[in-house]
Amino acid sequence: MKTLWNNLKFAWQYAKDQKWMMIQYIISSIITIIISLVIPILSAKIIILFTNNKFYQLIFMAFIIFLIENIRNIVSYFTNYCSHYIYRETFTKIQTDLGKSILKLENKIIDNNSSGVFIQRLTNDTDRLADIFNVLNVYLTRIIIDIGIFCAIFIIHKMVFFYLIIMIILLYLLENKRVKKYVEKDKVFREKKEKVSGFVGEIIRGIRDIKMLNAENSFVDELHSKVKDLNKIRYDMLDSNRKYRLGSSFMMDLNDLVLIVLLVYLIENSSLEIASALIIHNYSFRITSIINYVGELLDKVKDFNLSATRIFAILDSDEYKKEQFGNKHLNQVHGDFSFENVEFSYGKEKILKDVSFQIHANETVAFVGKSGAGKSTIFSLLCKMYNIDAGKIMIDGIDIRELDRESIRSNITIISQNPYIFNVSIRDNFRLVKPSLTDAEMIHACKVACLDTFVESLPEKYDTIIGEGGVNLSGGQKQRLAIARALVQKTEIILFDEATSALDNETQSSIQKAIENMKHEYTILIIAHRLSTIINSDRILFLDDGKIESEGTHCELLTKSNKYRSLYESELKK
Repeated sequence: MKTLWNNLKFAWQYAKDQKWMMIQYIISSIITIIISLVIPILSAKIIILFTNNKFYQLIFMAFIIFLIENIRNIVSYFTNYCSHYIYRETFTKIQTDLGKSILKLENKIIDNNSSGVFIQRLTNDTDRLADIFNVLNVYLTRIIIDIGIFCAIFIIHKMVFFYLIIMIILLYLLENKRVKKYVEKDKVFREKKEKVSGFVGEIIRGIRDIKMLNAENSFVDELHSKVKDLNKIRYDMLDSNRKYRLGSSFMMDLNDLVLIVLLVYLIENSSLEIASALIIHNYSFRITSIINYVGELLDKVKDFNLSATRIFAILDSDEYKKEQFGNKHLNQVHGDFSFENVEFSYGKEKILKDVSFQIHANETVAFVGKSGAGKSTIFSLLCKMYNIDAGKIMIDGIDIRELDRESIRSNITIISQNPYIFNVSIRDNFRLVKPSLTDAEMIHACKVACLDTFVESLPEKYDTIIGEGGVNLSGGQKQRLAIARALVQKTEIILFDEATSALDNETQSSIQKAIENMKHEYTILIIAHRLSTIINSDRILFLDDGKIESEGTHCELLTKSNKYRSLYESELKK
């Protein structure tokens, strides 16, 4: 009960802005309850009038019921309106807040969980959380109405009342056991469903590679295995429900039989009038339906508790850690930064080992080395995508751990080797990173990135939808769009992580020219496997096995670093 109360307080934080609508919702629900209690009484009166042949009074009573029913219909319409409004606003706020929290998660958490974990919680669990107040109101209203009828039976005949009490207790015990079994299985089901959703997402994102690898059958078999396992759990859940429902149905049918026998016995002993017996029998199904409503309410409450726990785990728990930033703010960095004895491990693997170097503002520096040497890791750490294990990273003389998010992310632009292009128009891809962007800025960025000619050749130009992940673009076009998208941010530090790797020689030359044009105006860091693209850098840092093996200009490294010279000569032979 304490858990439910805490979760309700948690959900109320998102619904409290609609408190006036909530009050109207409750008032209209109370009116519905009152009308629903009055109608059975009037209906019972009709039975008595029928049995006593009072037909004119019967017609008048039917007219009264007609008017009251129409009032209930109008009130129900307003109740539903309030319910849908509260749900819409609450659902929007919960989803938005959860989305914000997911974006703040540490990258290690994202890496260690499938996308299905976040998709399911962002869609299904938020839906259950937002709907809880409507659910409570609907089921409690139904239960109160049936309890009102139950009280009327107490007035009519106390023996029948106590008999029904015993029956309700037995049905409740059976229903409570069913709900406990269902919740246990539902927790496992949701975890499996997250994994299936994540795997389906991987298939959709990697569908072209799957086809090229001729691996369709393998992925279909794996999907079949996962879905079969998921559906087995779903079947077990439903089968358990069916078995308990079968027992409940038997008990309810037995109740109908015993009740009729009891009513006949009371009539024969002149303890009950026929009209009263008809009224009790007519509404006896509403008594046992209390248990159905209670069972369904327990289902919803347990479901809500589980969803609230899963959402709260992302919003505020040690299981899903958030990125931590400091409080110091820099409106604009100069571009000086340094690594001081930095160490970083991913899992058990040590990536960087006591790395130290200094970069000066408006300097162009390249990082080279074999794959896995730690080049991209340096970029990720500079953007604080991961936390270092030891050492310091300084920006303009301030420890990066003391700076707030805006100081870091708004002053550093990274152009990665595998940029993600959003499934919106080219124009919206720019406006997602800079909402105030003008057309002139967008066009200029595309010219610098050698993308303008391609865009102008499209039928809808900058309003062209480019597909999920930039599927309608070639590798070079995708990377040039990413470069242009990064350029509109106009940050002081620009990181090129293999940004020209997918470009042909002609386009690569154009990009190199663009980078040359930016030299000495920005702090530019470049990662490149092709050494020919970075030989004009102010400095080159050569990494080997997570360490800075040597640094200097291209000519200096050819003289003093055997490993760099060997790497360069092997490239010349290609």
